[in-house]
Amino acid sequence: MAKGWLLLNAKQFAIFAKVKPPIIRNMKRYIFTLILSFSAMALSAQSLEHMQWFNEPESWSISEGRLTMDVTPQSDYWRISHYGFTVDDAPFLYTLRGGEFEVKVKISGDYKVRFDQAGLMLRIDKENYIKTGIEYVDGKYNLSAVVTHKTSDWSVITLDKPVDYVWIKAVRRLDAVEIFYSFDDENYVMMRNCWLADNSPVMVGMMAACPDGNGFKATFEHFTIKHLPDQRRLEWLKNNQ
Repeated sequence: MAKGWLLLNAKQFAIFAKVKPPIIRNMKRYIFTLILSFSAMALSAQSLEHMQWFNEPESWSISEGRLTMDVTPQSDYWRISHYGFTVDDAPFLYTLRGGEFEVKVKISGDYKVRFDQAGLMLRIDKENYIKTGIEYVDGKYNLSAVVTHKTSDWSVITLDKPVDYVWIKAVRRLDAVEIFYSFDDENYVMMRNCWLADNSPVMVGMMAACPDGNGFKATFEHFTIKHLPDQRRLEWLKNNQ
């Protein structure tokens, strides 16, 4: 019985010895593929901790995907028009993106004085940027968009009553950015369509400013960026299948 068992296992071992190298090679390929996949996921994952500050505020924190900042007093983004001055010194936490994308965030703030504001920012450089979100003006909440190309403009939608939070979404397609707002992250309404040079890397992220006051607390939640395939390339692929 013992000899038969040894003989059987010897034969099994011989078979296993012949089969083992291909199995191991396949396993190695499989494990290597998994490692590459997880590495790619890690590289493409968006996390607030890996973003960079422009004009970092004195006090801020990140917890469970939520950014809270004490907005720097007497800070803003504006260029020349109407007021005659240029400022470029408000807190802005950003990541760098090329091509087309959709970005959105949930915004809330303890707004106190005129022009307190919080929202998204898309920025190529000091002369070309978009900031959009909610802005407190003369006791009212306004959905606000400032578009700057050498000089700044400003458009607002005044809300009938204060809101606890608002969702802002920006979609960059080709040479345009569409800006939307929502109060439930389901029903979005367009508030602005504006030009922004395409084929240029963009700093995109969360900004807040306090031009007239002594600062306030702003909170950003559920910040996400989704890559969108280039429309020109999609059209080329469609015509060259």
